[in-house]
Amino acid sequence: MVSHPPSAAALGGGHGLSASLSALRRITDRLTAIVTVADDGGSSGRLREEFDILPPGDLRMALAALCGDDRIGRSWADILQSRFRGDGPLGGHAIGNLLIAGLWQRFDPVTGLDMVAELLHSLGRVLPMSLVPLAIEADVLGVSHETPDEVTVVRGQATVAKTRGAVQRVRLLPADPPAAPAAVAAVREADFVILGPGSWFTSVIPHLLVPDLADAIVNTRAHRILTLNIEAAAETAGLTAGRHIEVLAEHAPTLRLDTVLADVRLSRSDRHIQRFVESLGGRLMIADVAMRDGTARHDPNRLAAAYAEIMGL
Repeated sequence: MVSHPPSAAALGGGHGLSASLSALRRITDRLTAIVTVADDGGSSGRLREEFDILPPGDLRMALAALCGDDRIGRSWADILQSRFRGDGPLGGHAIGNLLIAGLWQRFDPVTGLDMVAELLHSLGRVLPMSLVPLAIEADVLGVSHETPDEVTVVRGQATVAKTRGAVQRVRLLPADPPAAPAAVAAVREADFVILGPGSWFTSVIPHLLVPDLADAIVNTRAHRILTLNIEAAAETAGLTAGRHIEVLAEHAPTLRLDTVLADVRLSRSDRHIQRFVESLGGRLMIADVAMRDGTARHDPNRLAAAYAEIMGL
């Protein structure tokens, strides 16, 4: 049992990381979100191309998920998430993306994000996993129906996420990128490190491809939690729960886990999941953490209860 709220470092990107943060904020305010920086689609992709900056979208979503529990925090989070209408140059841009991009013209990325967090009365800190914008490259099997056994190299987070083929392996470009020092420190100092849920190849695994960050995850004294998605979809469609874990190990052979959290729906679909979890040194926790509306989303309250049980709260 811990006598104070635990410190947690949550790694991921997009909606998956937001789900994890929405749950974790219910049990602790000692939170650090560490966000992938490989997005090249939508508003983030446009800003990245124009200004050669980190893609702000996933960072913005994490900031909104950690907004303060007061009128000011919630109001600013809503503003950050809203988008410009119309077909003009600003059409489709998230207001928060432009705010972050503007701050980055005057301040370094971490300082700019800390300023937005202060504006939102944030319950935690949001950090990029690297201080340089990254690209994702993937080996994909069966992109072409004519040559289903041929492996094709697909580049770009947005393209990989939507590929019709089966992703075999992903890489970051540039290879072996530098980690954000503050992100490495957060992992090393945390009581709990949470990886996932989220897009497996484009949001979860990339953290394990940044050498210094991967080393911190592997060697931290923190309790490592892997949160599996409610069901396989998009870039991992057709993969079993066990295969998700196996793919993770293929990209990070020295990784060991303490707890793997799986929804009852996912665990029922793969009776071998226990064996895969144990192969990485962990224990499997099965819990009812899905939304009741039938969608493949985590319920924040149920996920928070599962995290609290793992953390001994």
